[in-house]
Amino acid sequence: MKTKELTKQVRDKVVEKYEAGLGYKKISRALNISLSTIKSIIRKWKEYGTTANLPRGGRPPKLKSRTRRKLIREATRRPMVTLEELQRSTAEVGESVHRTTISRLLHKSGLYGRVARRKPLLKGIHKKSRLEFARSHVGDTANMWKKVLWSDETKIELFGLNAKRYVWRKPNTAHHPEHTIPTVKHGGGSIMLWGCFSSAGTGKLVRIEGKMDGAKYREILEENLMQSAKDLRLGRRFIFQQDNDPKHTARATKEWFGLKNVNVLKWPSQSPDLNPIENLWQDLKIAVHRRSPSNLTELHLFCQEEWTNLSISRCAKLGTDTNFKVKVLASPDEAGQPQCGVQGGGWVLGDTQAI
Repeated sequence: MKTKELTKQVRDKVVEKYEAGLGYKKISRALNISLSTIKSIIRKWKEYGTTANLPRGGRPPKLKSRTRRKLIREATRRPMVTLEELQRSTAEVGESVHRTTISRLLHKSGLYGRVARRKPLLKGIHKKSRLEFARSHVGDTANMWKKVLWSDETKIELFGLNAKRYVWRKPNTAHHPEHTIPTVKHGGGSIMLWGCFSSAGTGKLVRIEGKMDGAKYREILEENLMQSAKDLRLGRRFIFQQDNDPKHTARATKEWFGLKNVNVLKWPSQSPDLNPIENLWQDLKIAVHRRSPSNLTELHLFCQEEWTNLSISRCAKLGTDTNFKVKVLASPDEAGQPQCGVQGGGWVLGDTQAI
């Protein structure tokens, strides 16, 4: 049976009596401590000059240092390797350990399991296009980006926001109606929206009825583009941003822009992360689904209301953050290479999520 550890004061008393000339047996009888403990205290005092507890080695690690380095190296080289695969690799060298042991090891080295973000595939031609875009605008001022009218389309589903919701509930009540979020196949229906905004605030938000083709797109522009620019006081020399969807770049659409004297921003392909309206769409969807619309009519109504409620300060922040993004894309990384492959969460911005 393990005995209680002696306090430092008692151990110091042992040393005092030893220095006073008492032998081990006399000290043992005087303090009612076993002879072996007396010898151990004095031996330690002679060797280290103290009776305080020294750092203890603890339980030896199950994995050898070489294996630990190999696991960290493998997880760094192959970020999508699973714990099961790493576990099998340690078993192959005769060191079988539980997955939690490997997980703790990786955590200590700063590696944590996280859900991989989905990003548009960037091929070489896309990276080149992004780099050209960044270099052509790296000298632009924040005032230039304030003249840009950002636009995009998005789909909003009735029950389609895949966000976690926490509820206060008692055990065994998880499936009570008040503790659940209703879901239906295919999101319960959806609506397509076209919208635009600038640093001065939100412009028009339009529900797209029927098939969205080139003719429908030009109809939306005809009815909403110039009015949005006027409402936001962008002046005649504003810059219009759109992505490279075929209906946006069709010859008839280009001719329409020419007739209206609209300056269209040349946009790199596969670059939704550069368009700040993506952040605004997310804000809109969160705000709308907080109100729990019950049908598509309510969904459209809530979208219109929440779109106008988006703050000007939020729009101003998003509208000028592109100035930062192009500087990041054009600047070299630690290896001296352009960072044209940086996407989405890679932006070190206050309004975006970091990886």
